[in-house]
Amino acid sequence: MNSRRSRLRSALAVIMTVLVLVPTAILFGRVWQDNSDRHSSTALEQEGVEYLTSLAPLINSLVEYESSAVGGVGDAPDSLKPAIAKVTDVDNRLGNDLKTKDRWAGLQDKIGKLGKVTGGPLVVFQAHSEVLDLVIALYDTVRRNSELNRDPDNDLSNLQQAVAVDMPAAVQHTNQMGTLANLQQTHKGPILVQFGEEVLAVQNSVAALTDDLQAAVEDTKSQTLSGSLVTTLDQFRRGVESMNRGANLGGDPNIATIAVAQSSLQTALNSLAGVTLREMDKLLDDRMNSINYRRTEAIVLGLIAIALVLGALIWPATARRREAAAAPVAPPVGETTRDIVASTRPGPYGSGAGLPTAGSGPGGAPGPYDQLPAYGEANPTRRERSGAVR
Repeated sequence: MNSRRSRLRSALAVIMTVLVLVPTAILFGRVWQDNSDRHSSTALEQEGVEYLTSLAPLINSLVEYESSAVGGVGDAPDSLKPAIAKVTDVDNRLGNDLKTKDRWAGLQDKIGKLGKVTGGPLVVFQAHSEVLDLVIALYDTVRRNSELNRDPDNDLSNLQQAVAVDMPAAVQHTNQMGTLANLQQTHKGPILVQFGEEVLAVQNSVAALTDDLQAAVEDTKSQTLSGSLVTTLDQFRRGVESMNRGANLGGDPNIATIAVAQSSLQTALNSLAGVTLREMDKLLDDRMNSINYRRTEAIVLGLIAIALVLGALIWPATARRREAAAAPVAPPVGETTRDIVASTRPGPYGSGAGLPTAGSGPGGAPGPYDQLPAYGEANPTRRERSGAVR
């Protein structure tokens, strides 16, 4: 009966352990999968931020190249070669993940051909505008393939829109606005219309940039984002206001005012891009640290659960072995635990000292007790006779 109860308790323990272990394992698997997905997504976004950081010097060098080329200087600026090298290095490491290799290879080819463009200022301007359009397209490819455009946090979502869409557009349009202002002196008609379009494009990109940065500041956990953006954003706004005054829509543009405003605006955009990218990188680092902490926490809790399950399975068996080892061992049926001394012989007066011993007869002859078997000794003929009588 005790054995049956013990087996029943063991079976129930195993069943309860399985009922606890299976849901726990399923829950752990789901938590681990979600953590792994967030880890991979955050790592991909960090790669996107690194790639965008390398593009900022490139677009700045290209707009400088455009201005000088339209003015008659065919040599590329000194900053262009190291900017290309930096993007190439990043693309070699991250291009497969971000799917940018083909686009960057085509863009490099276009940049290399800019020095061979022949024709008037409008032809040169058009060739450089096409290259800048390809750079803008590369910005968009990076932000989409890195999934920065799908980030769930409002601050990062607005920051990526500002740094990968609004700022490159502002850089491109402000530079082309200044270039077209110079071309108006020699080319009227279509240049004037295109100049007006660029002025409106600058205003739209500046408004979008301001709104996105303001939205990021209003909904962020970063303690440094607001303070970092205020100074550079104010400087950028002053540069835009000065450039709009120099544009003088409806009249002749003030080339000197536009040139000064364009220079200060490019400086402000460089600073703004650097601040924004650093804040994005910091936010993603904080997220990655939190994900790694939760991953470690999940592993520890999983190990604790496994240890508890193993303990629940092993402890009853160990306890039963200890109880079995501590229980007294009963003698086999039919045996006695009394010690018997073979040399002790019973007598009419009991056993022990004082009984006659062997050779107790006269002259050392065998005595009457010498013929009696000792207690416990077997008489082989007695059992046979007893059987015969029966």
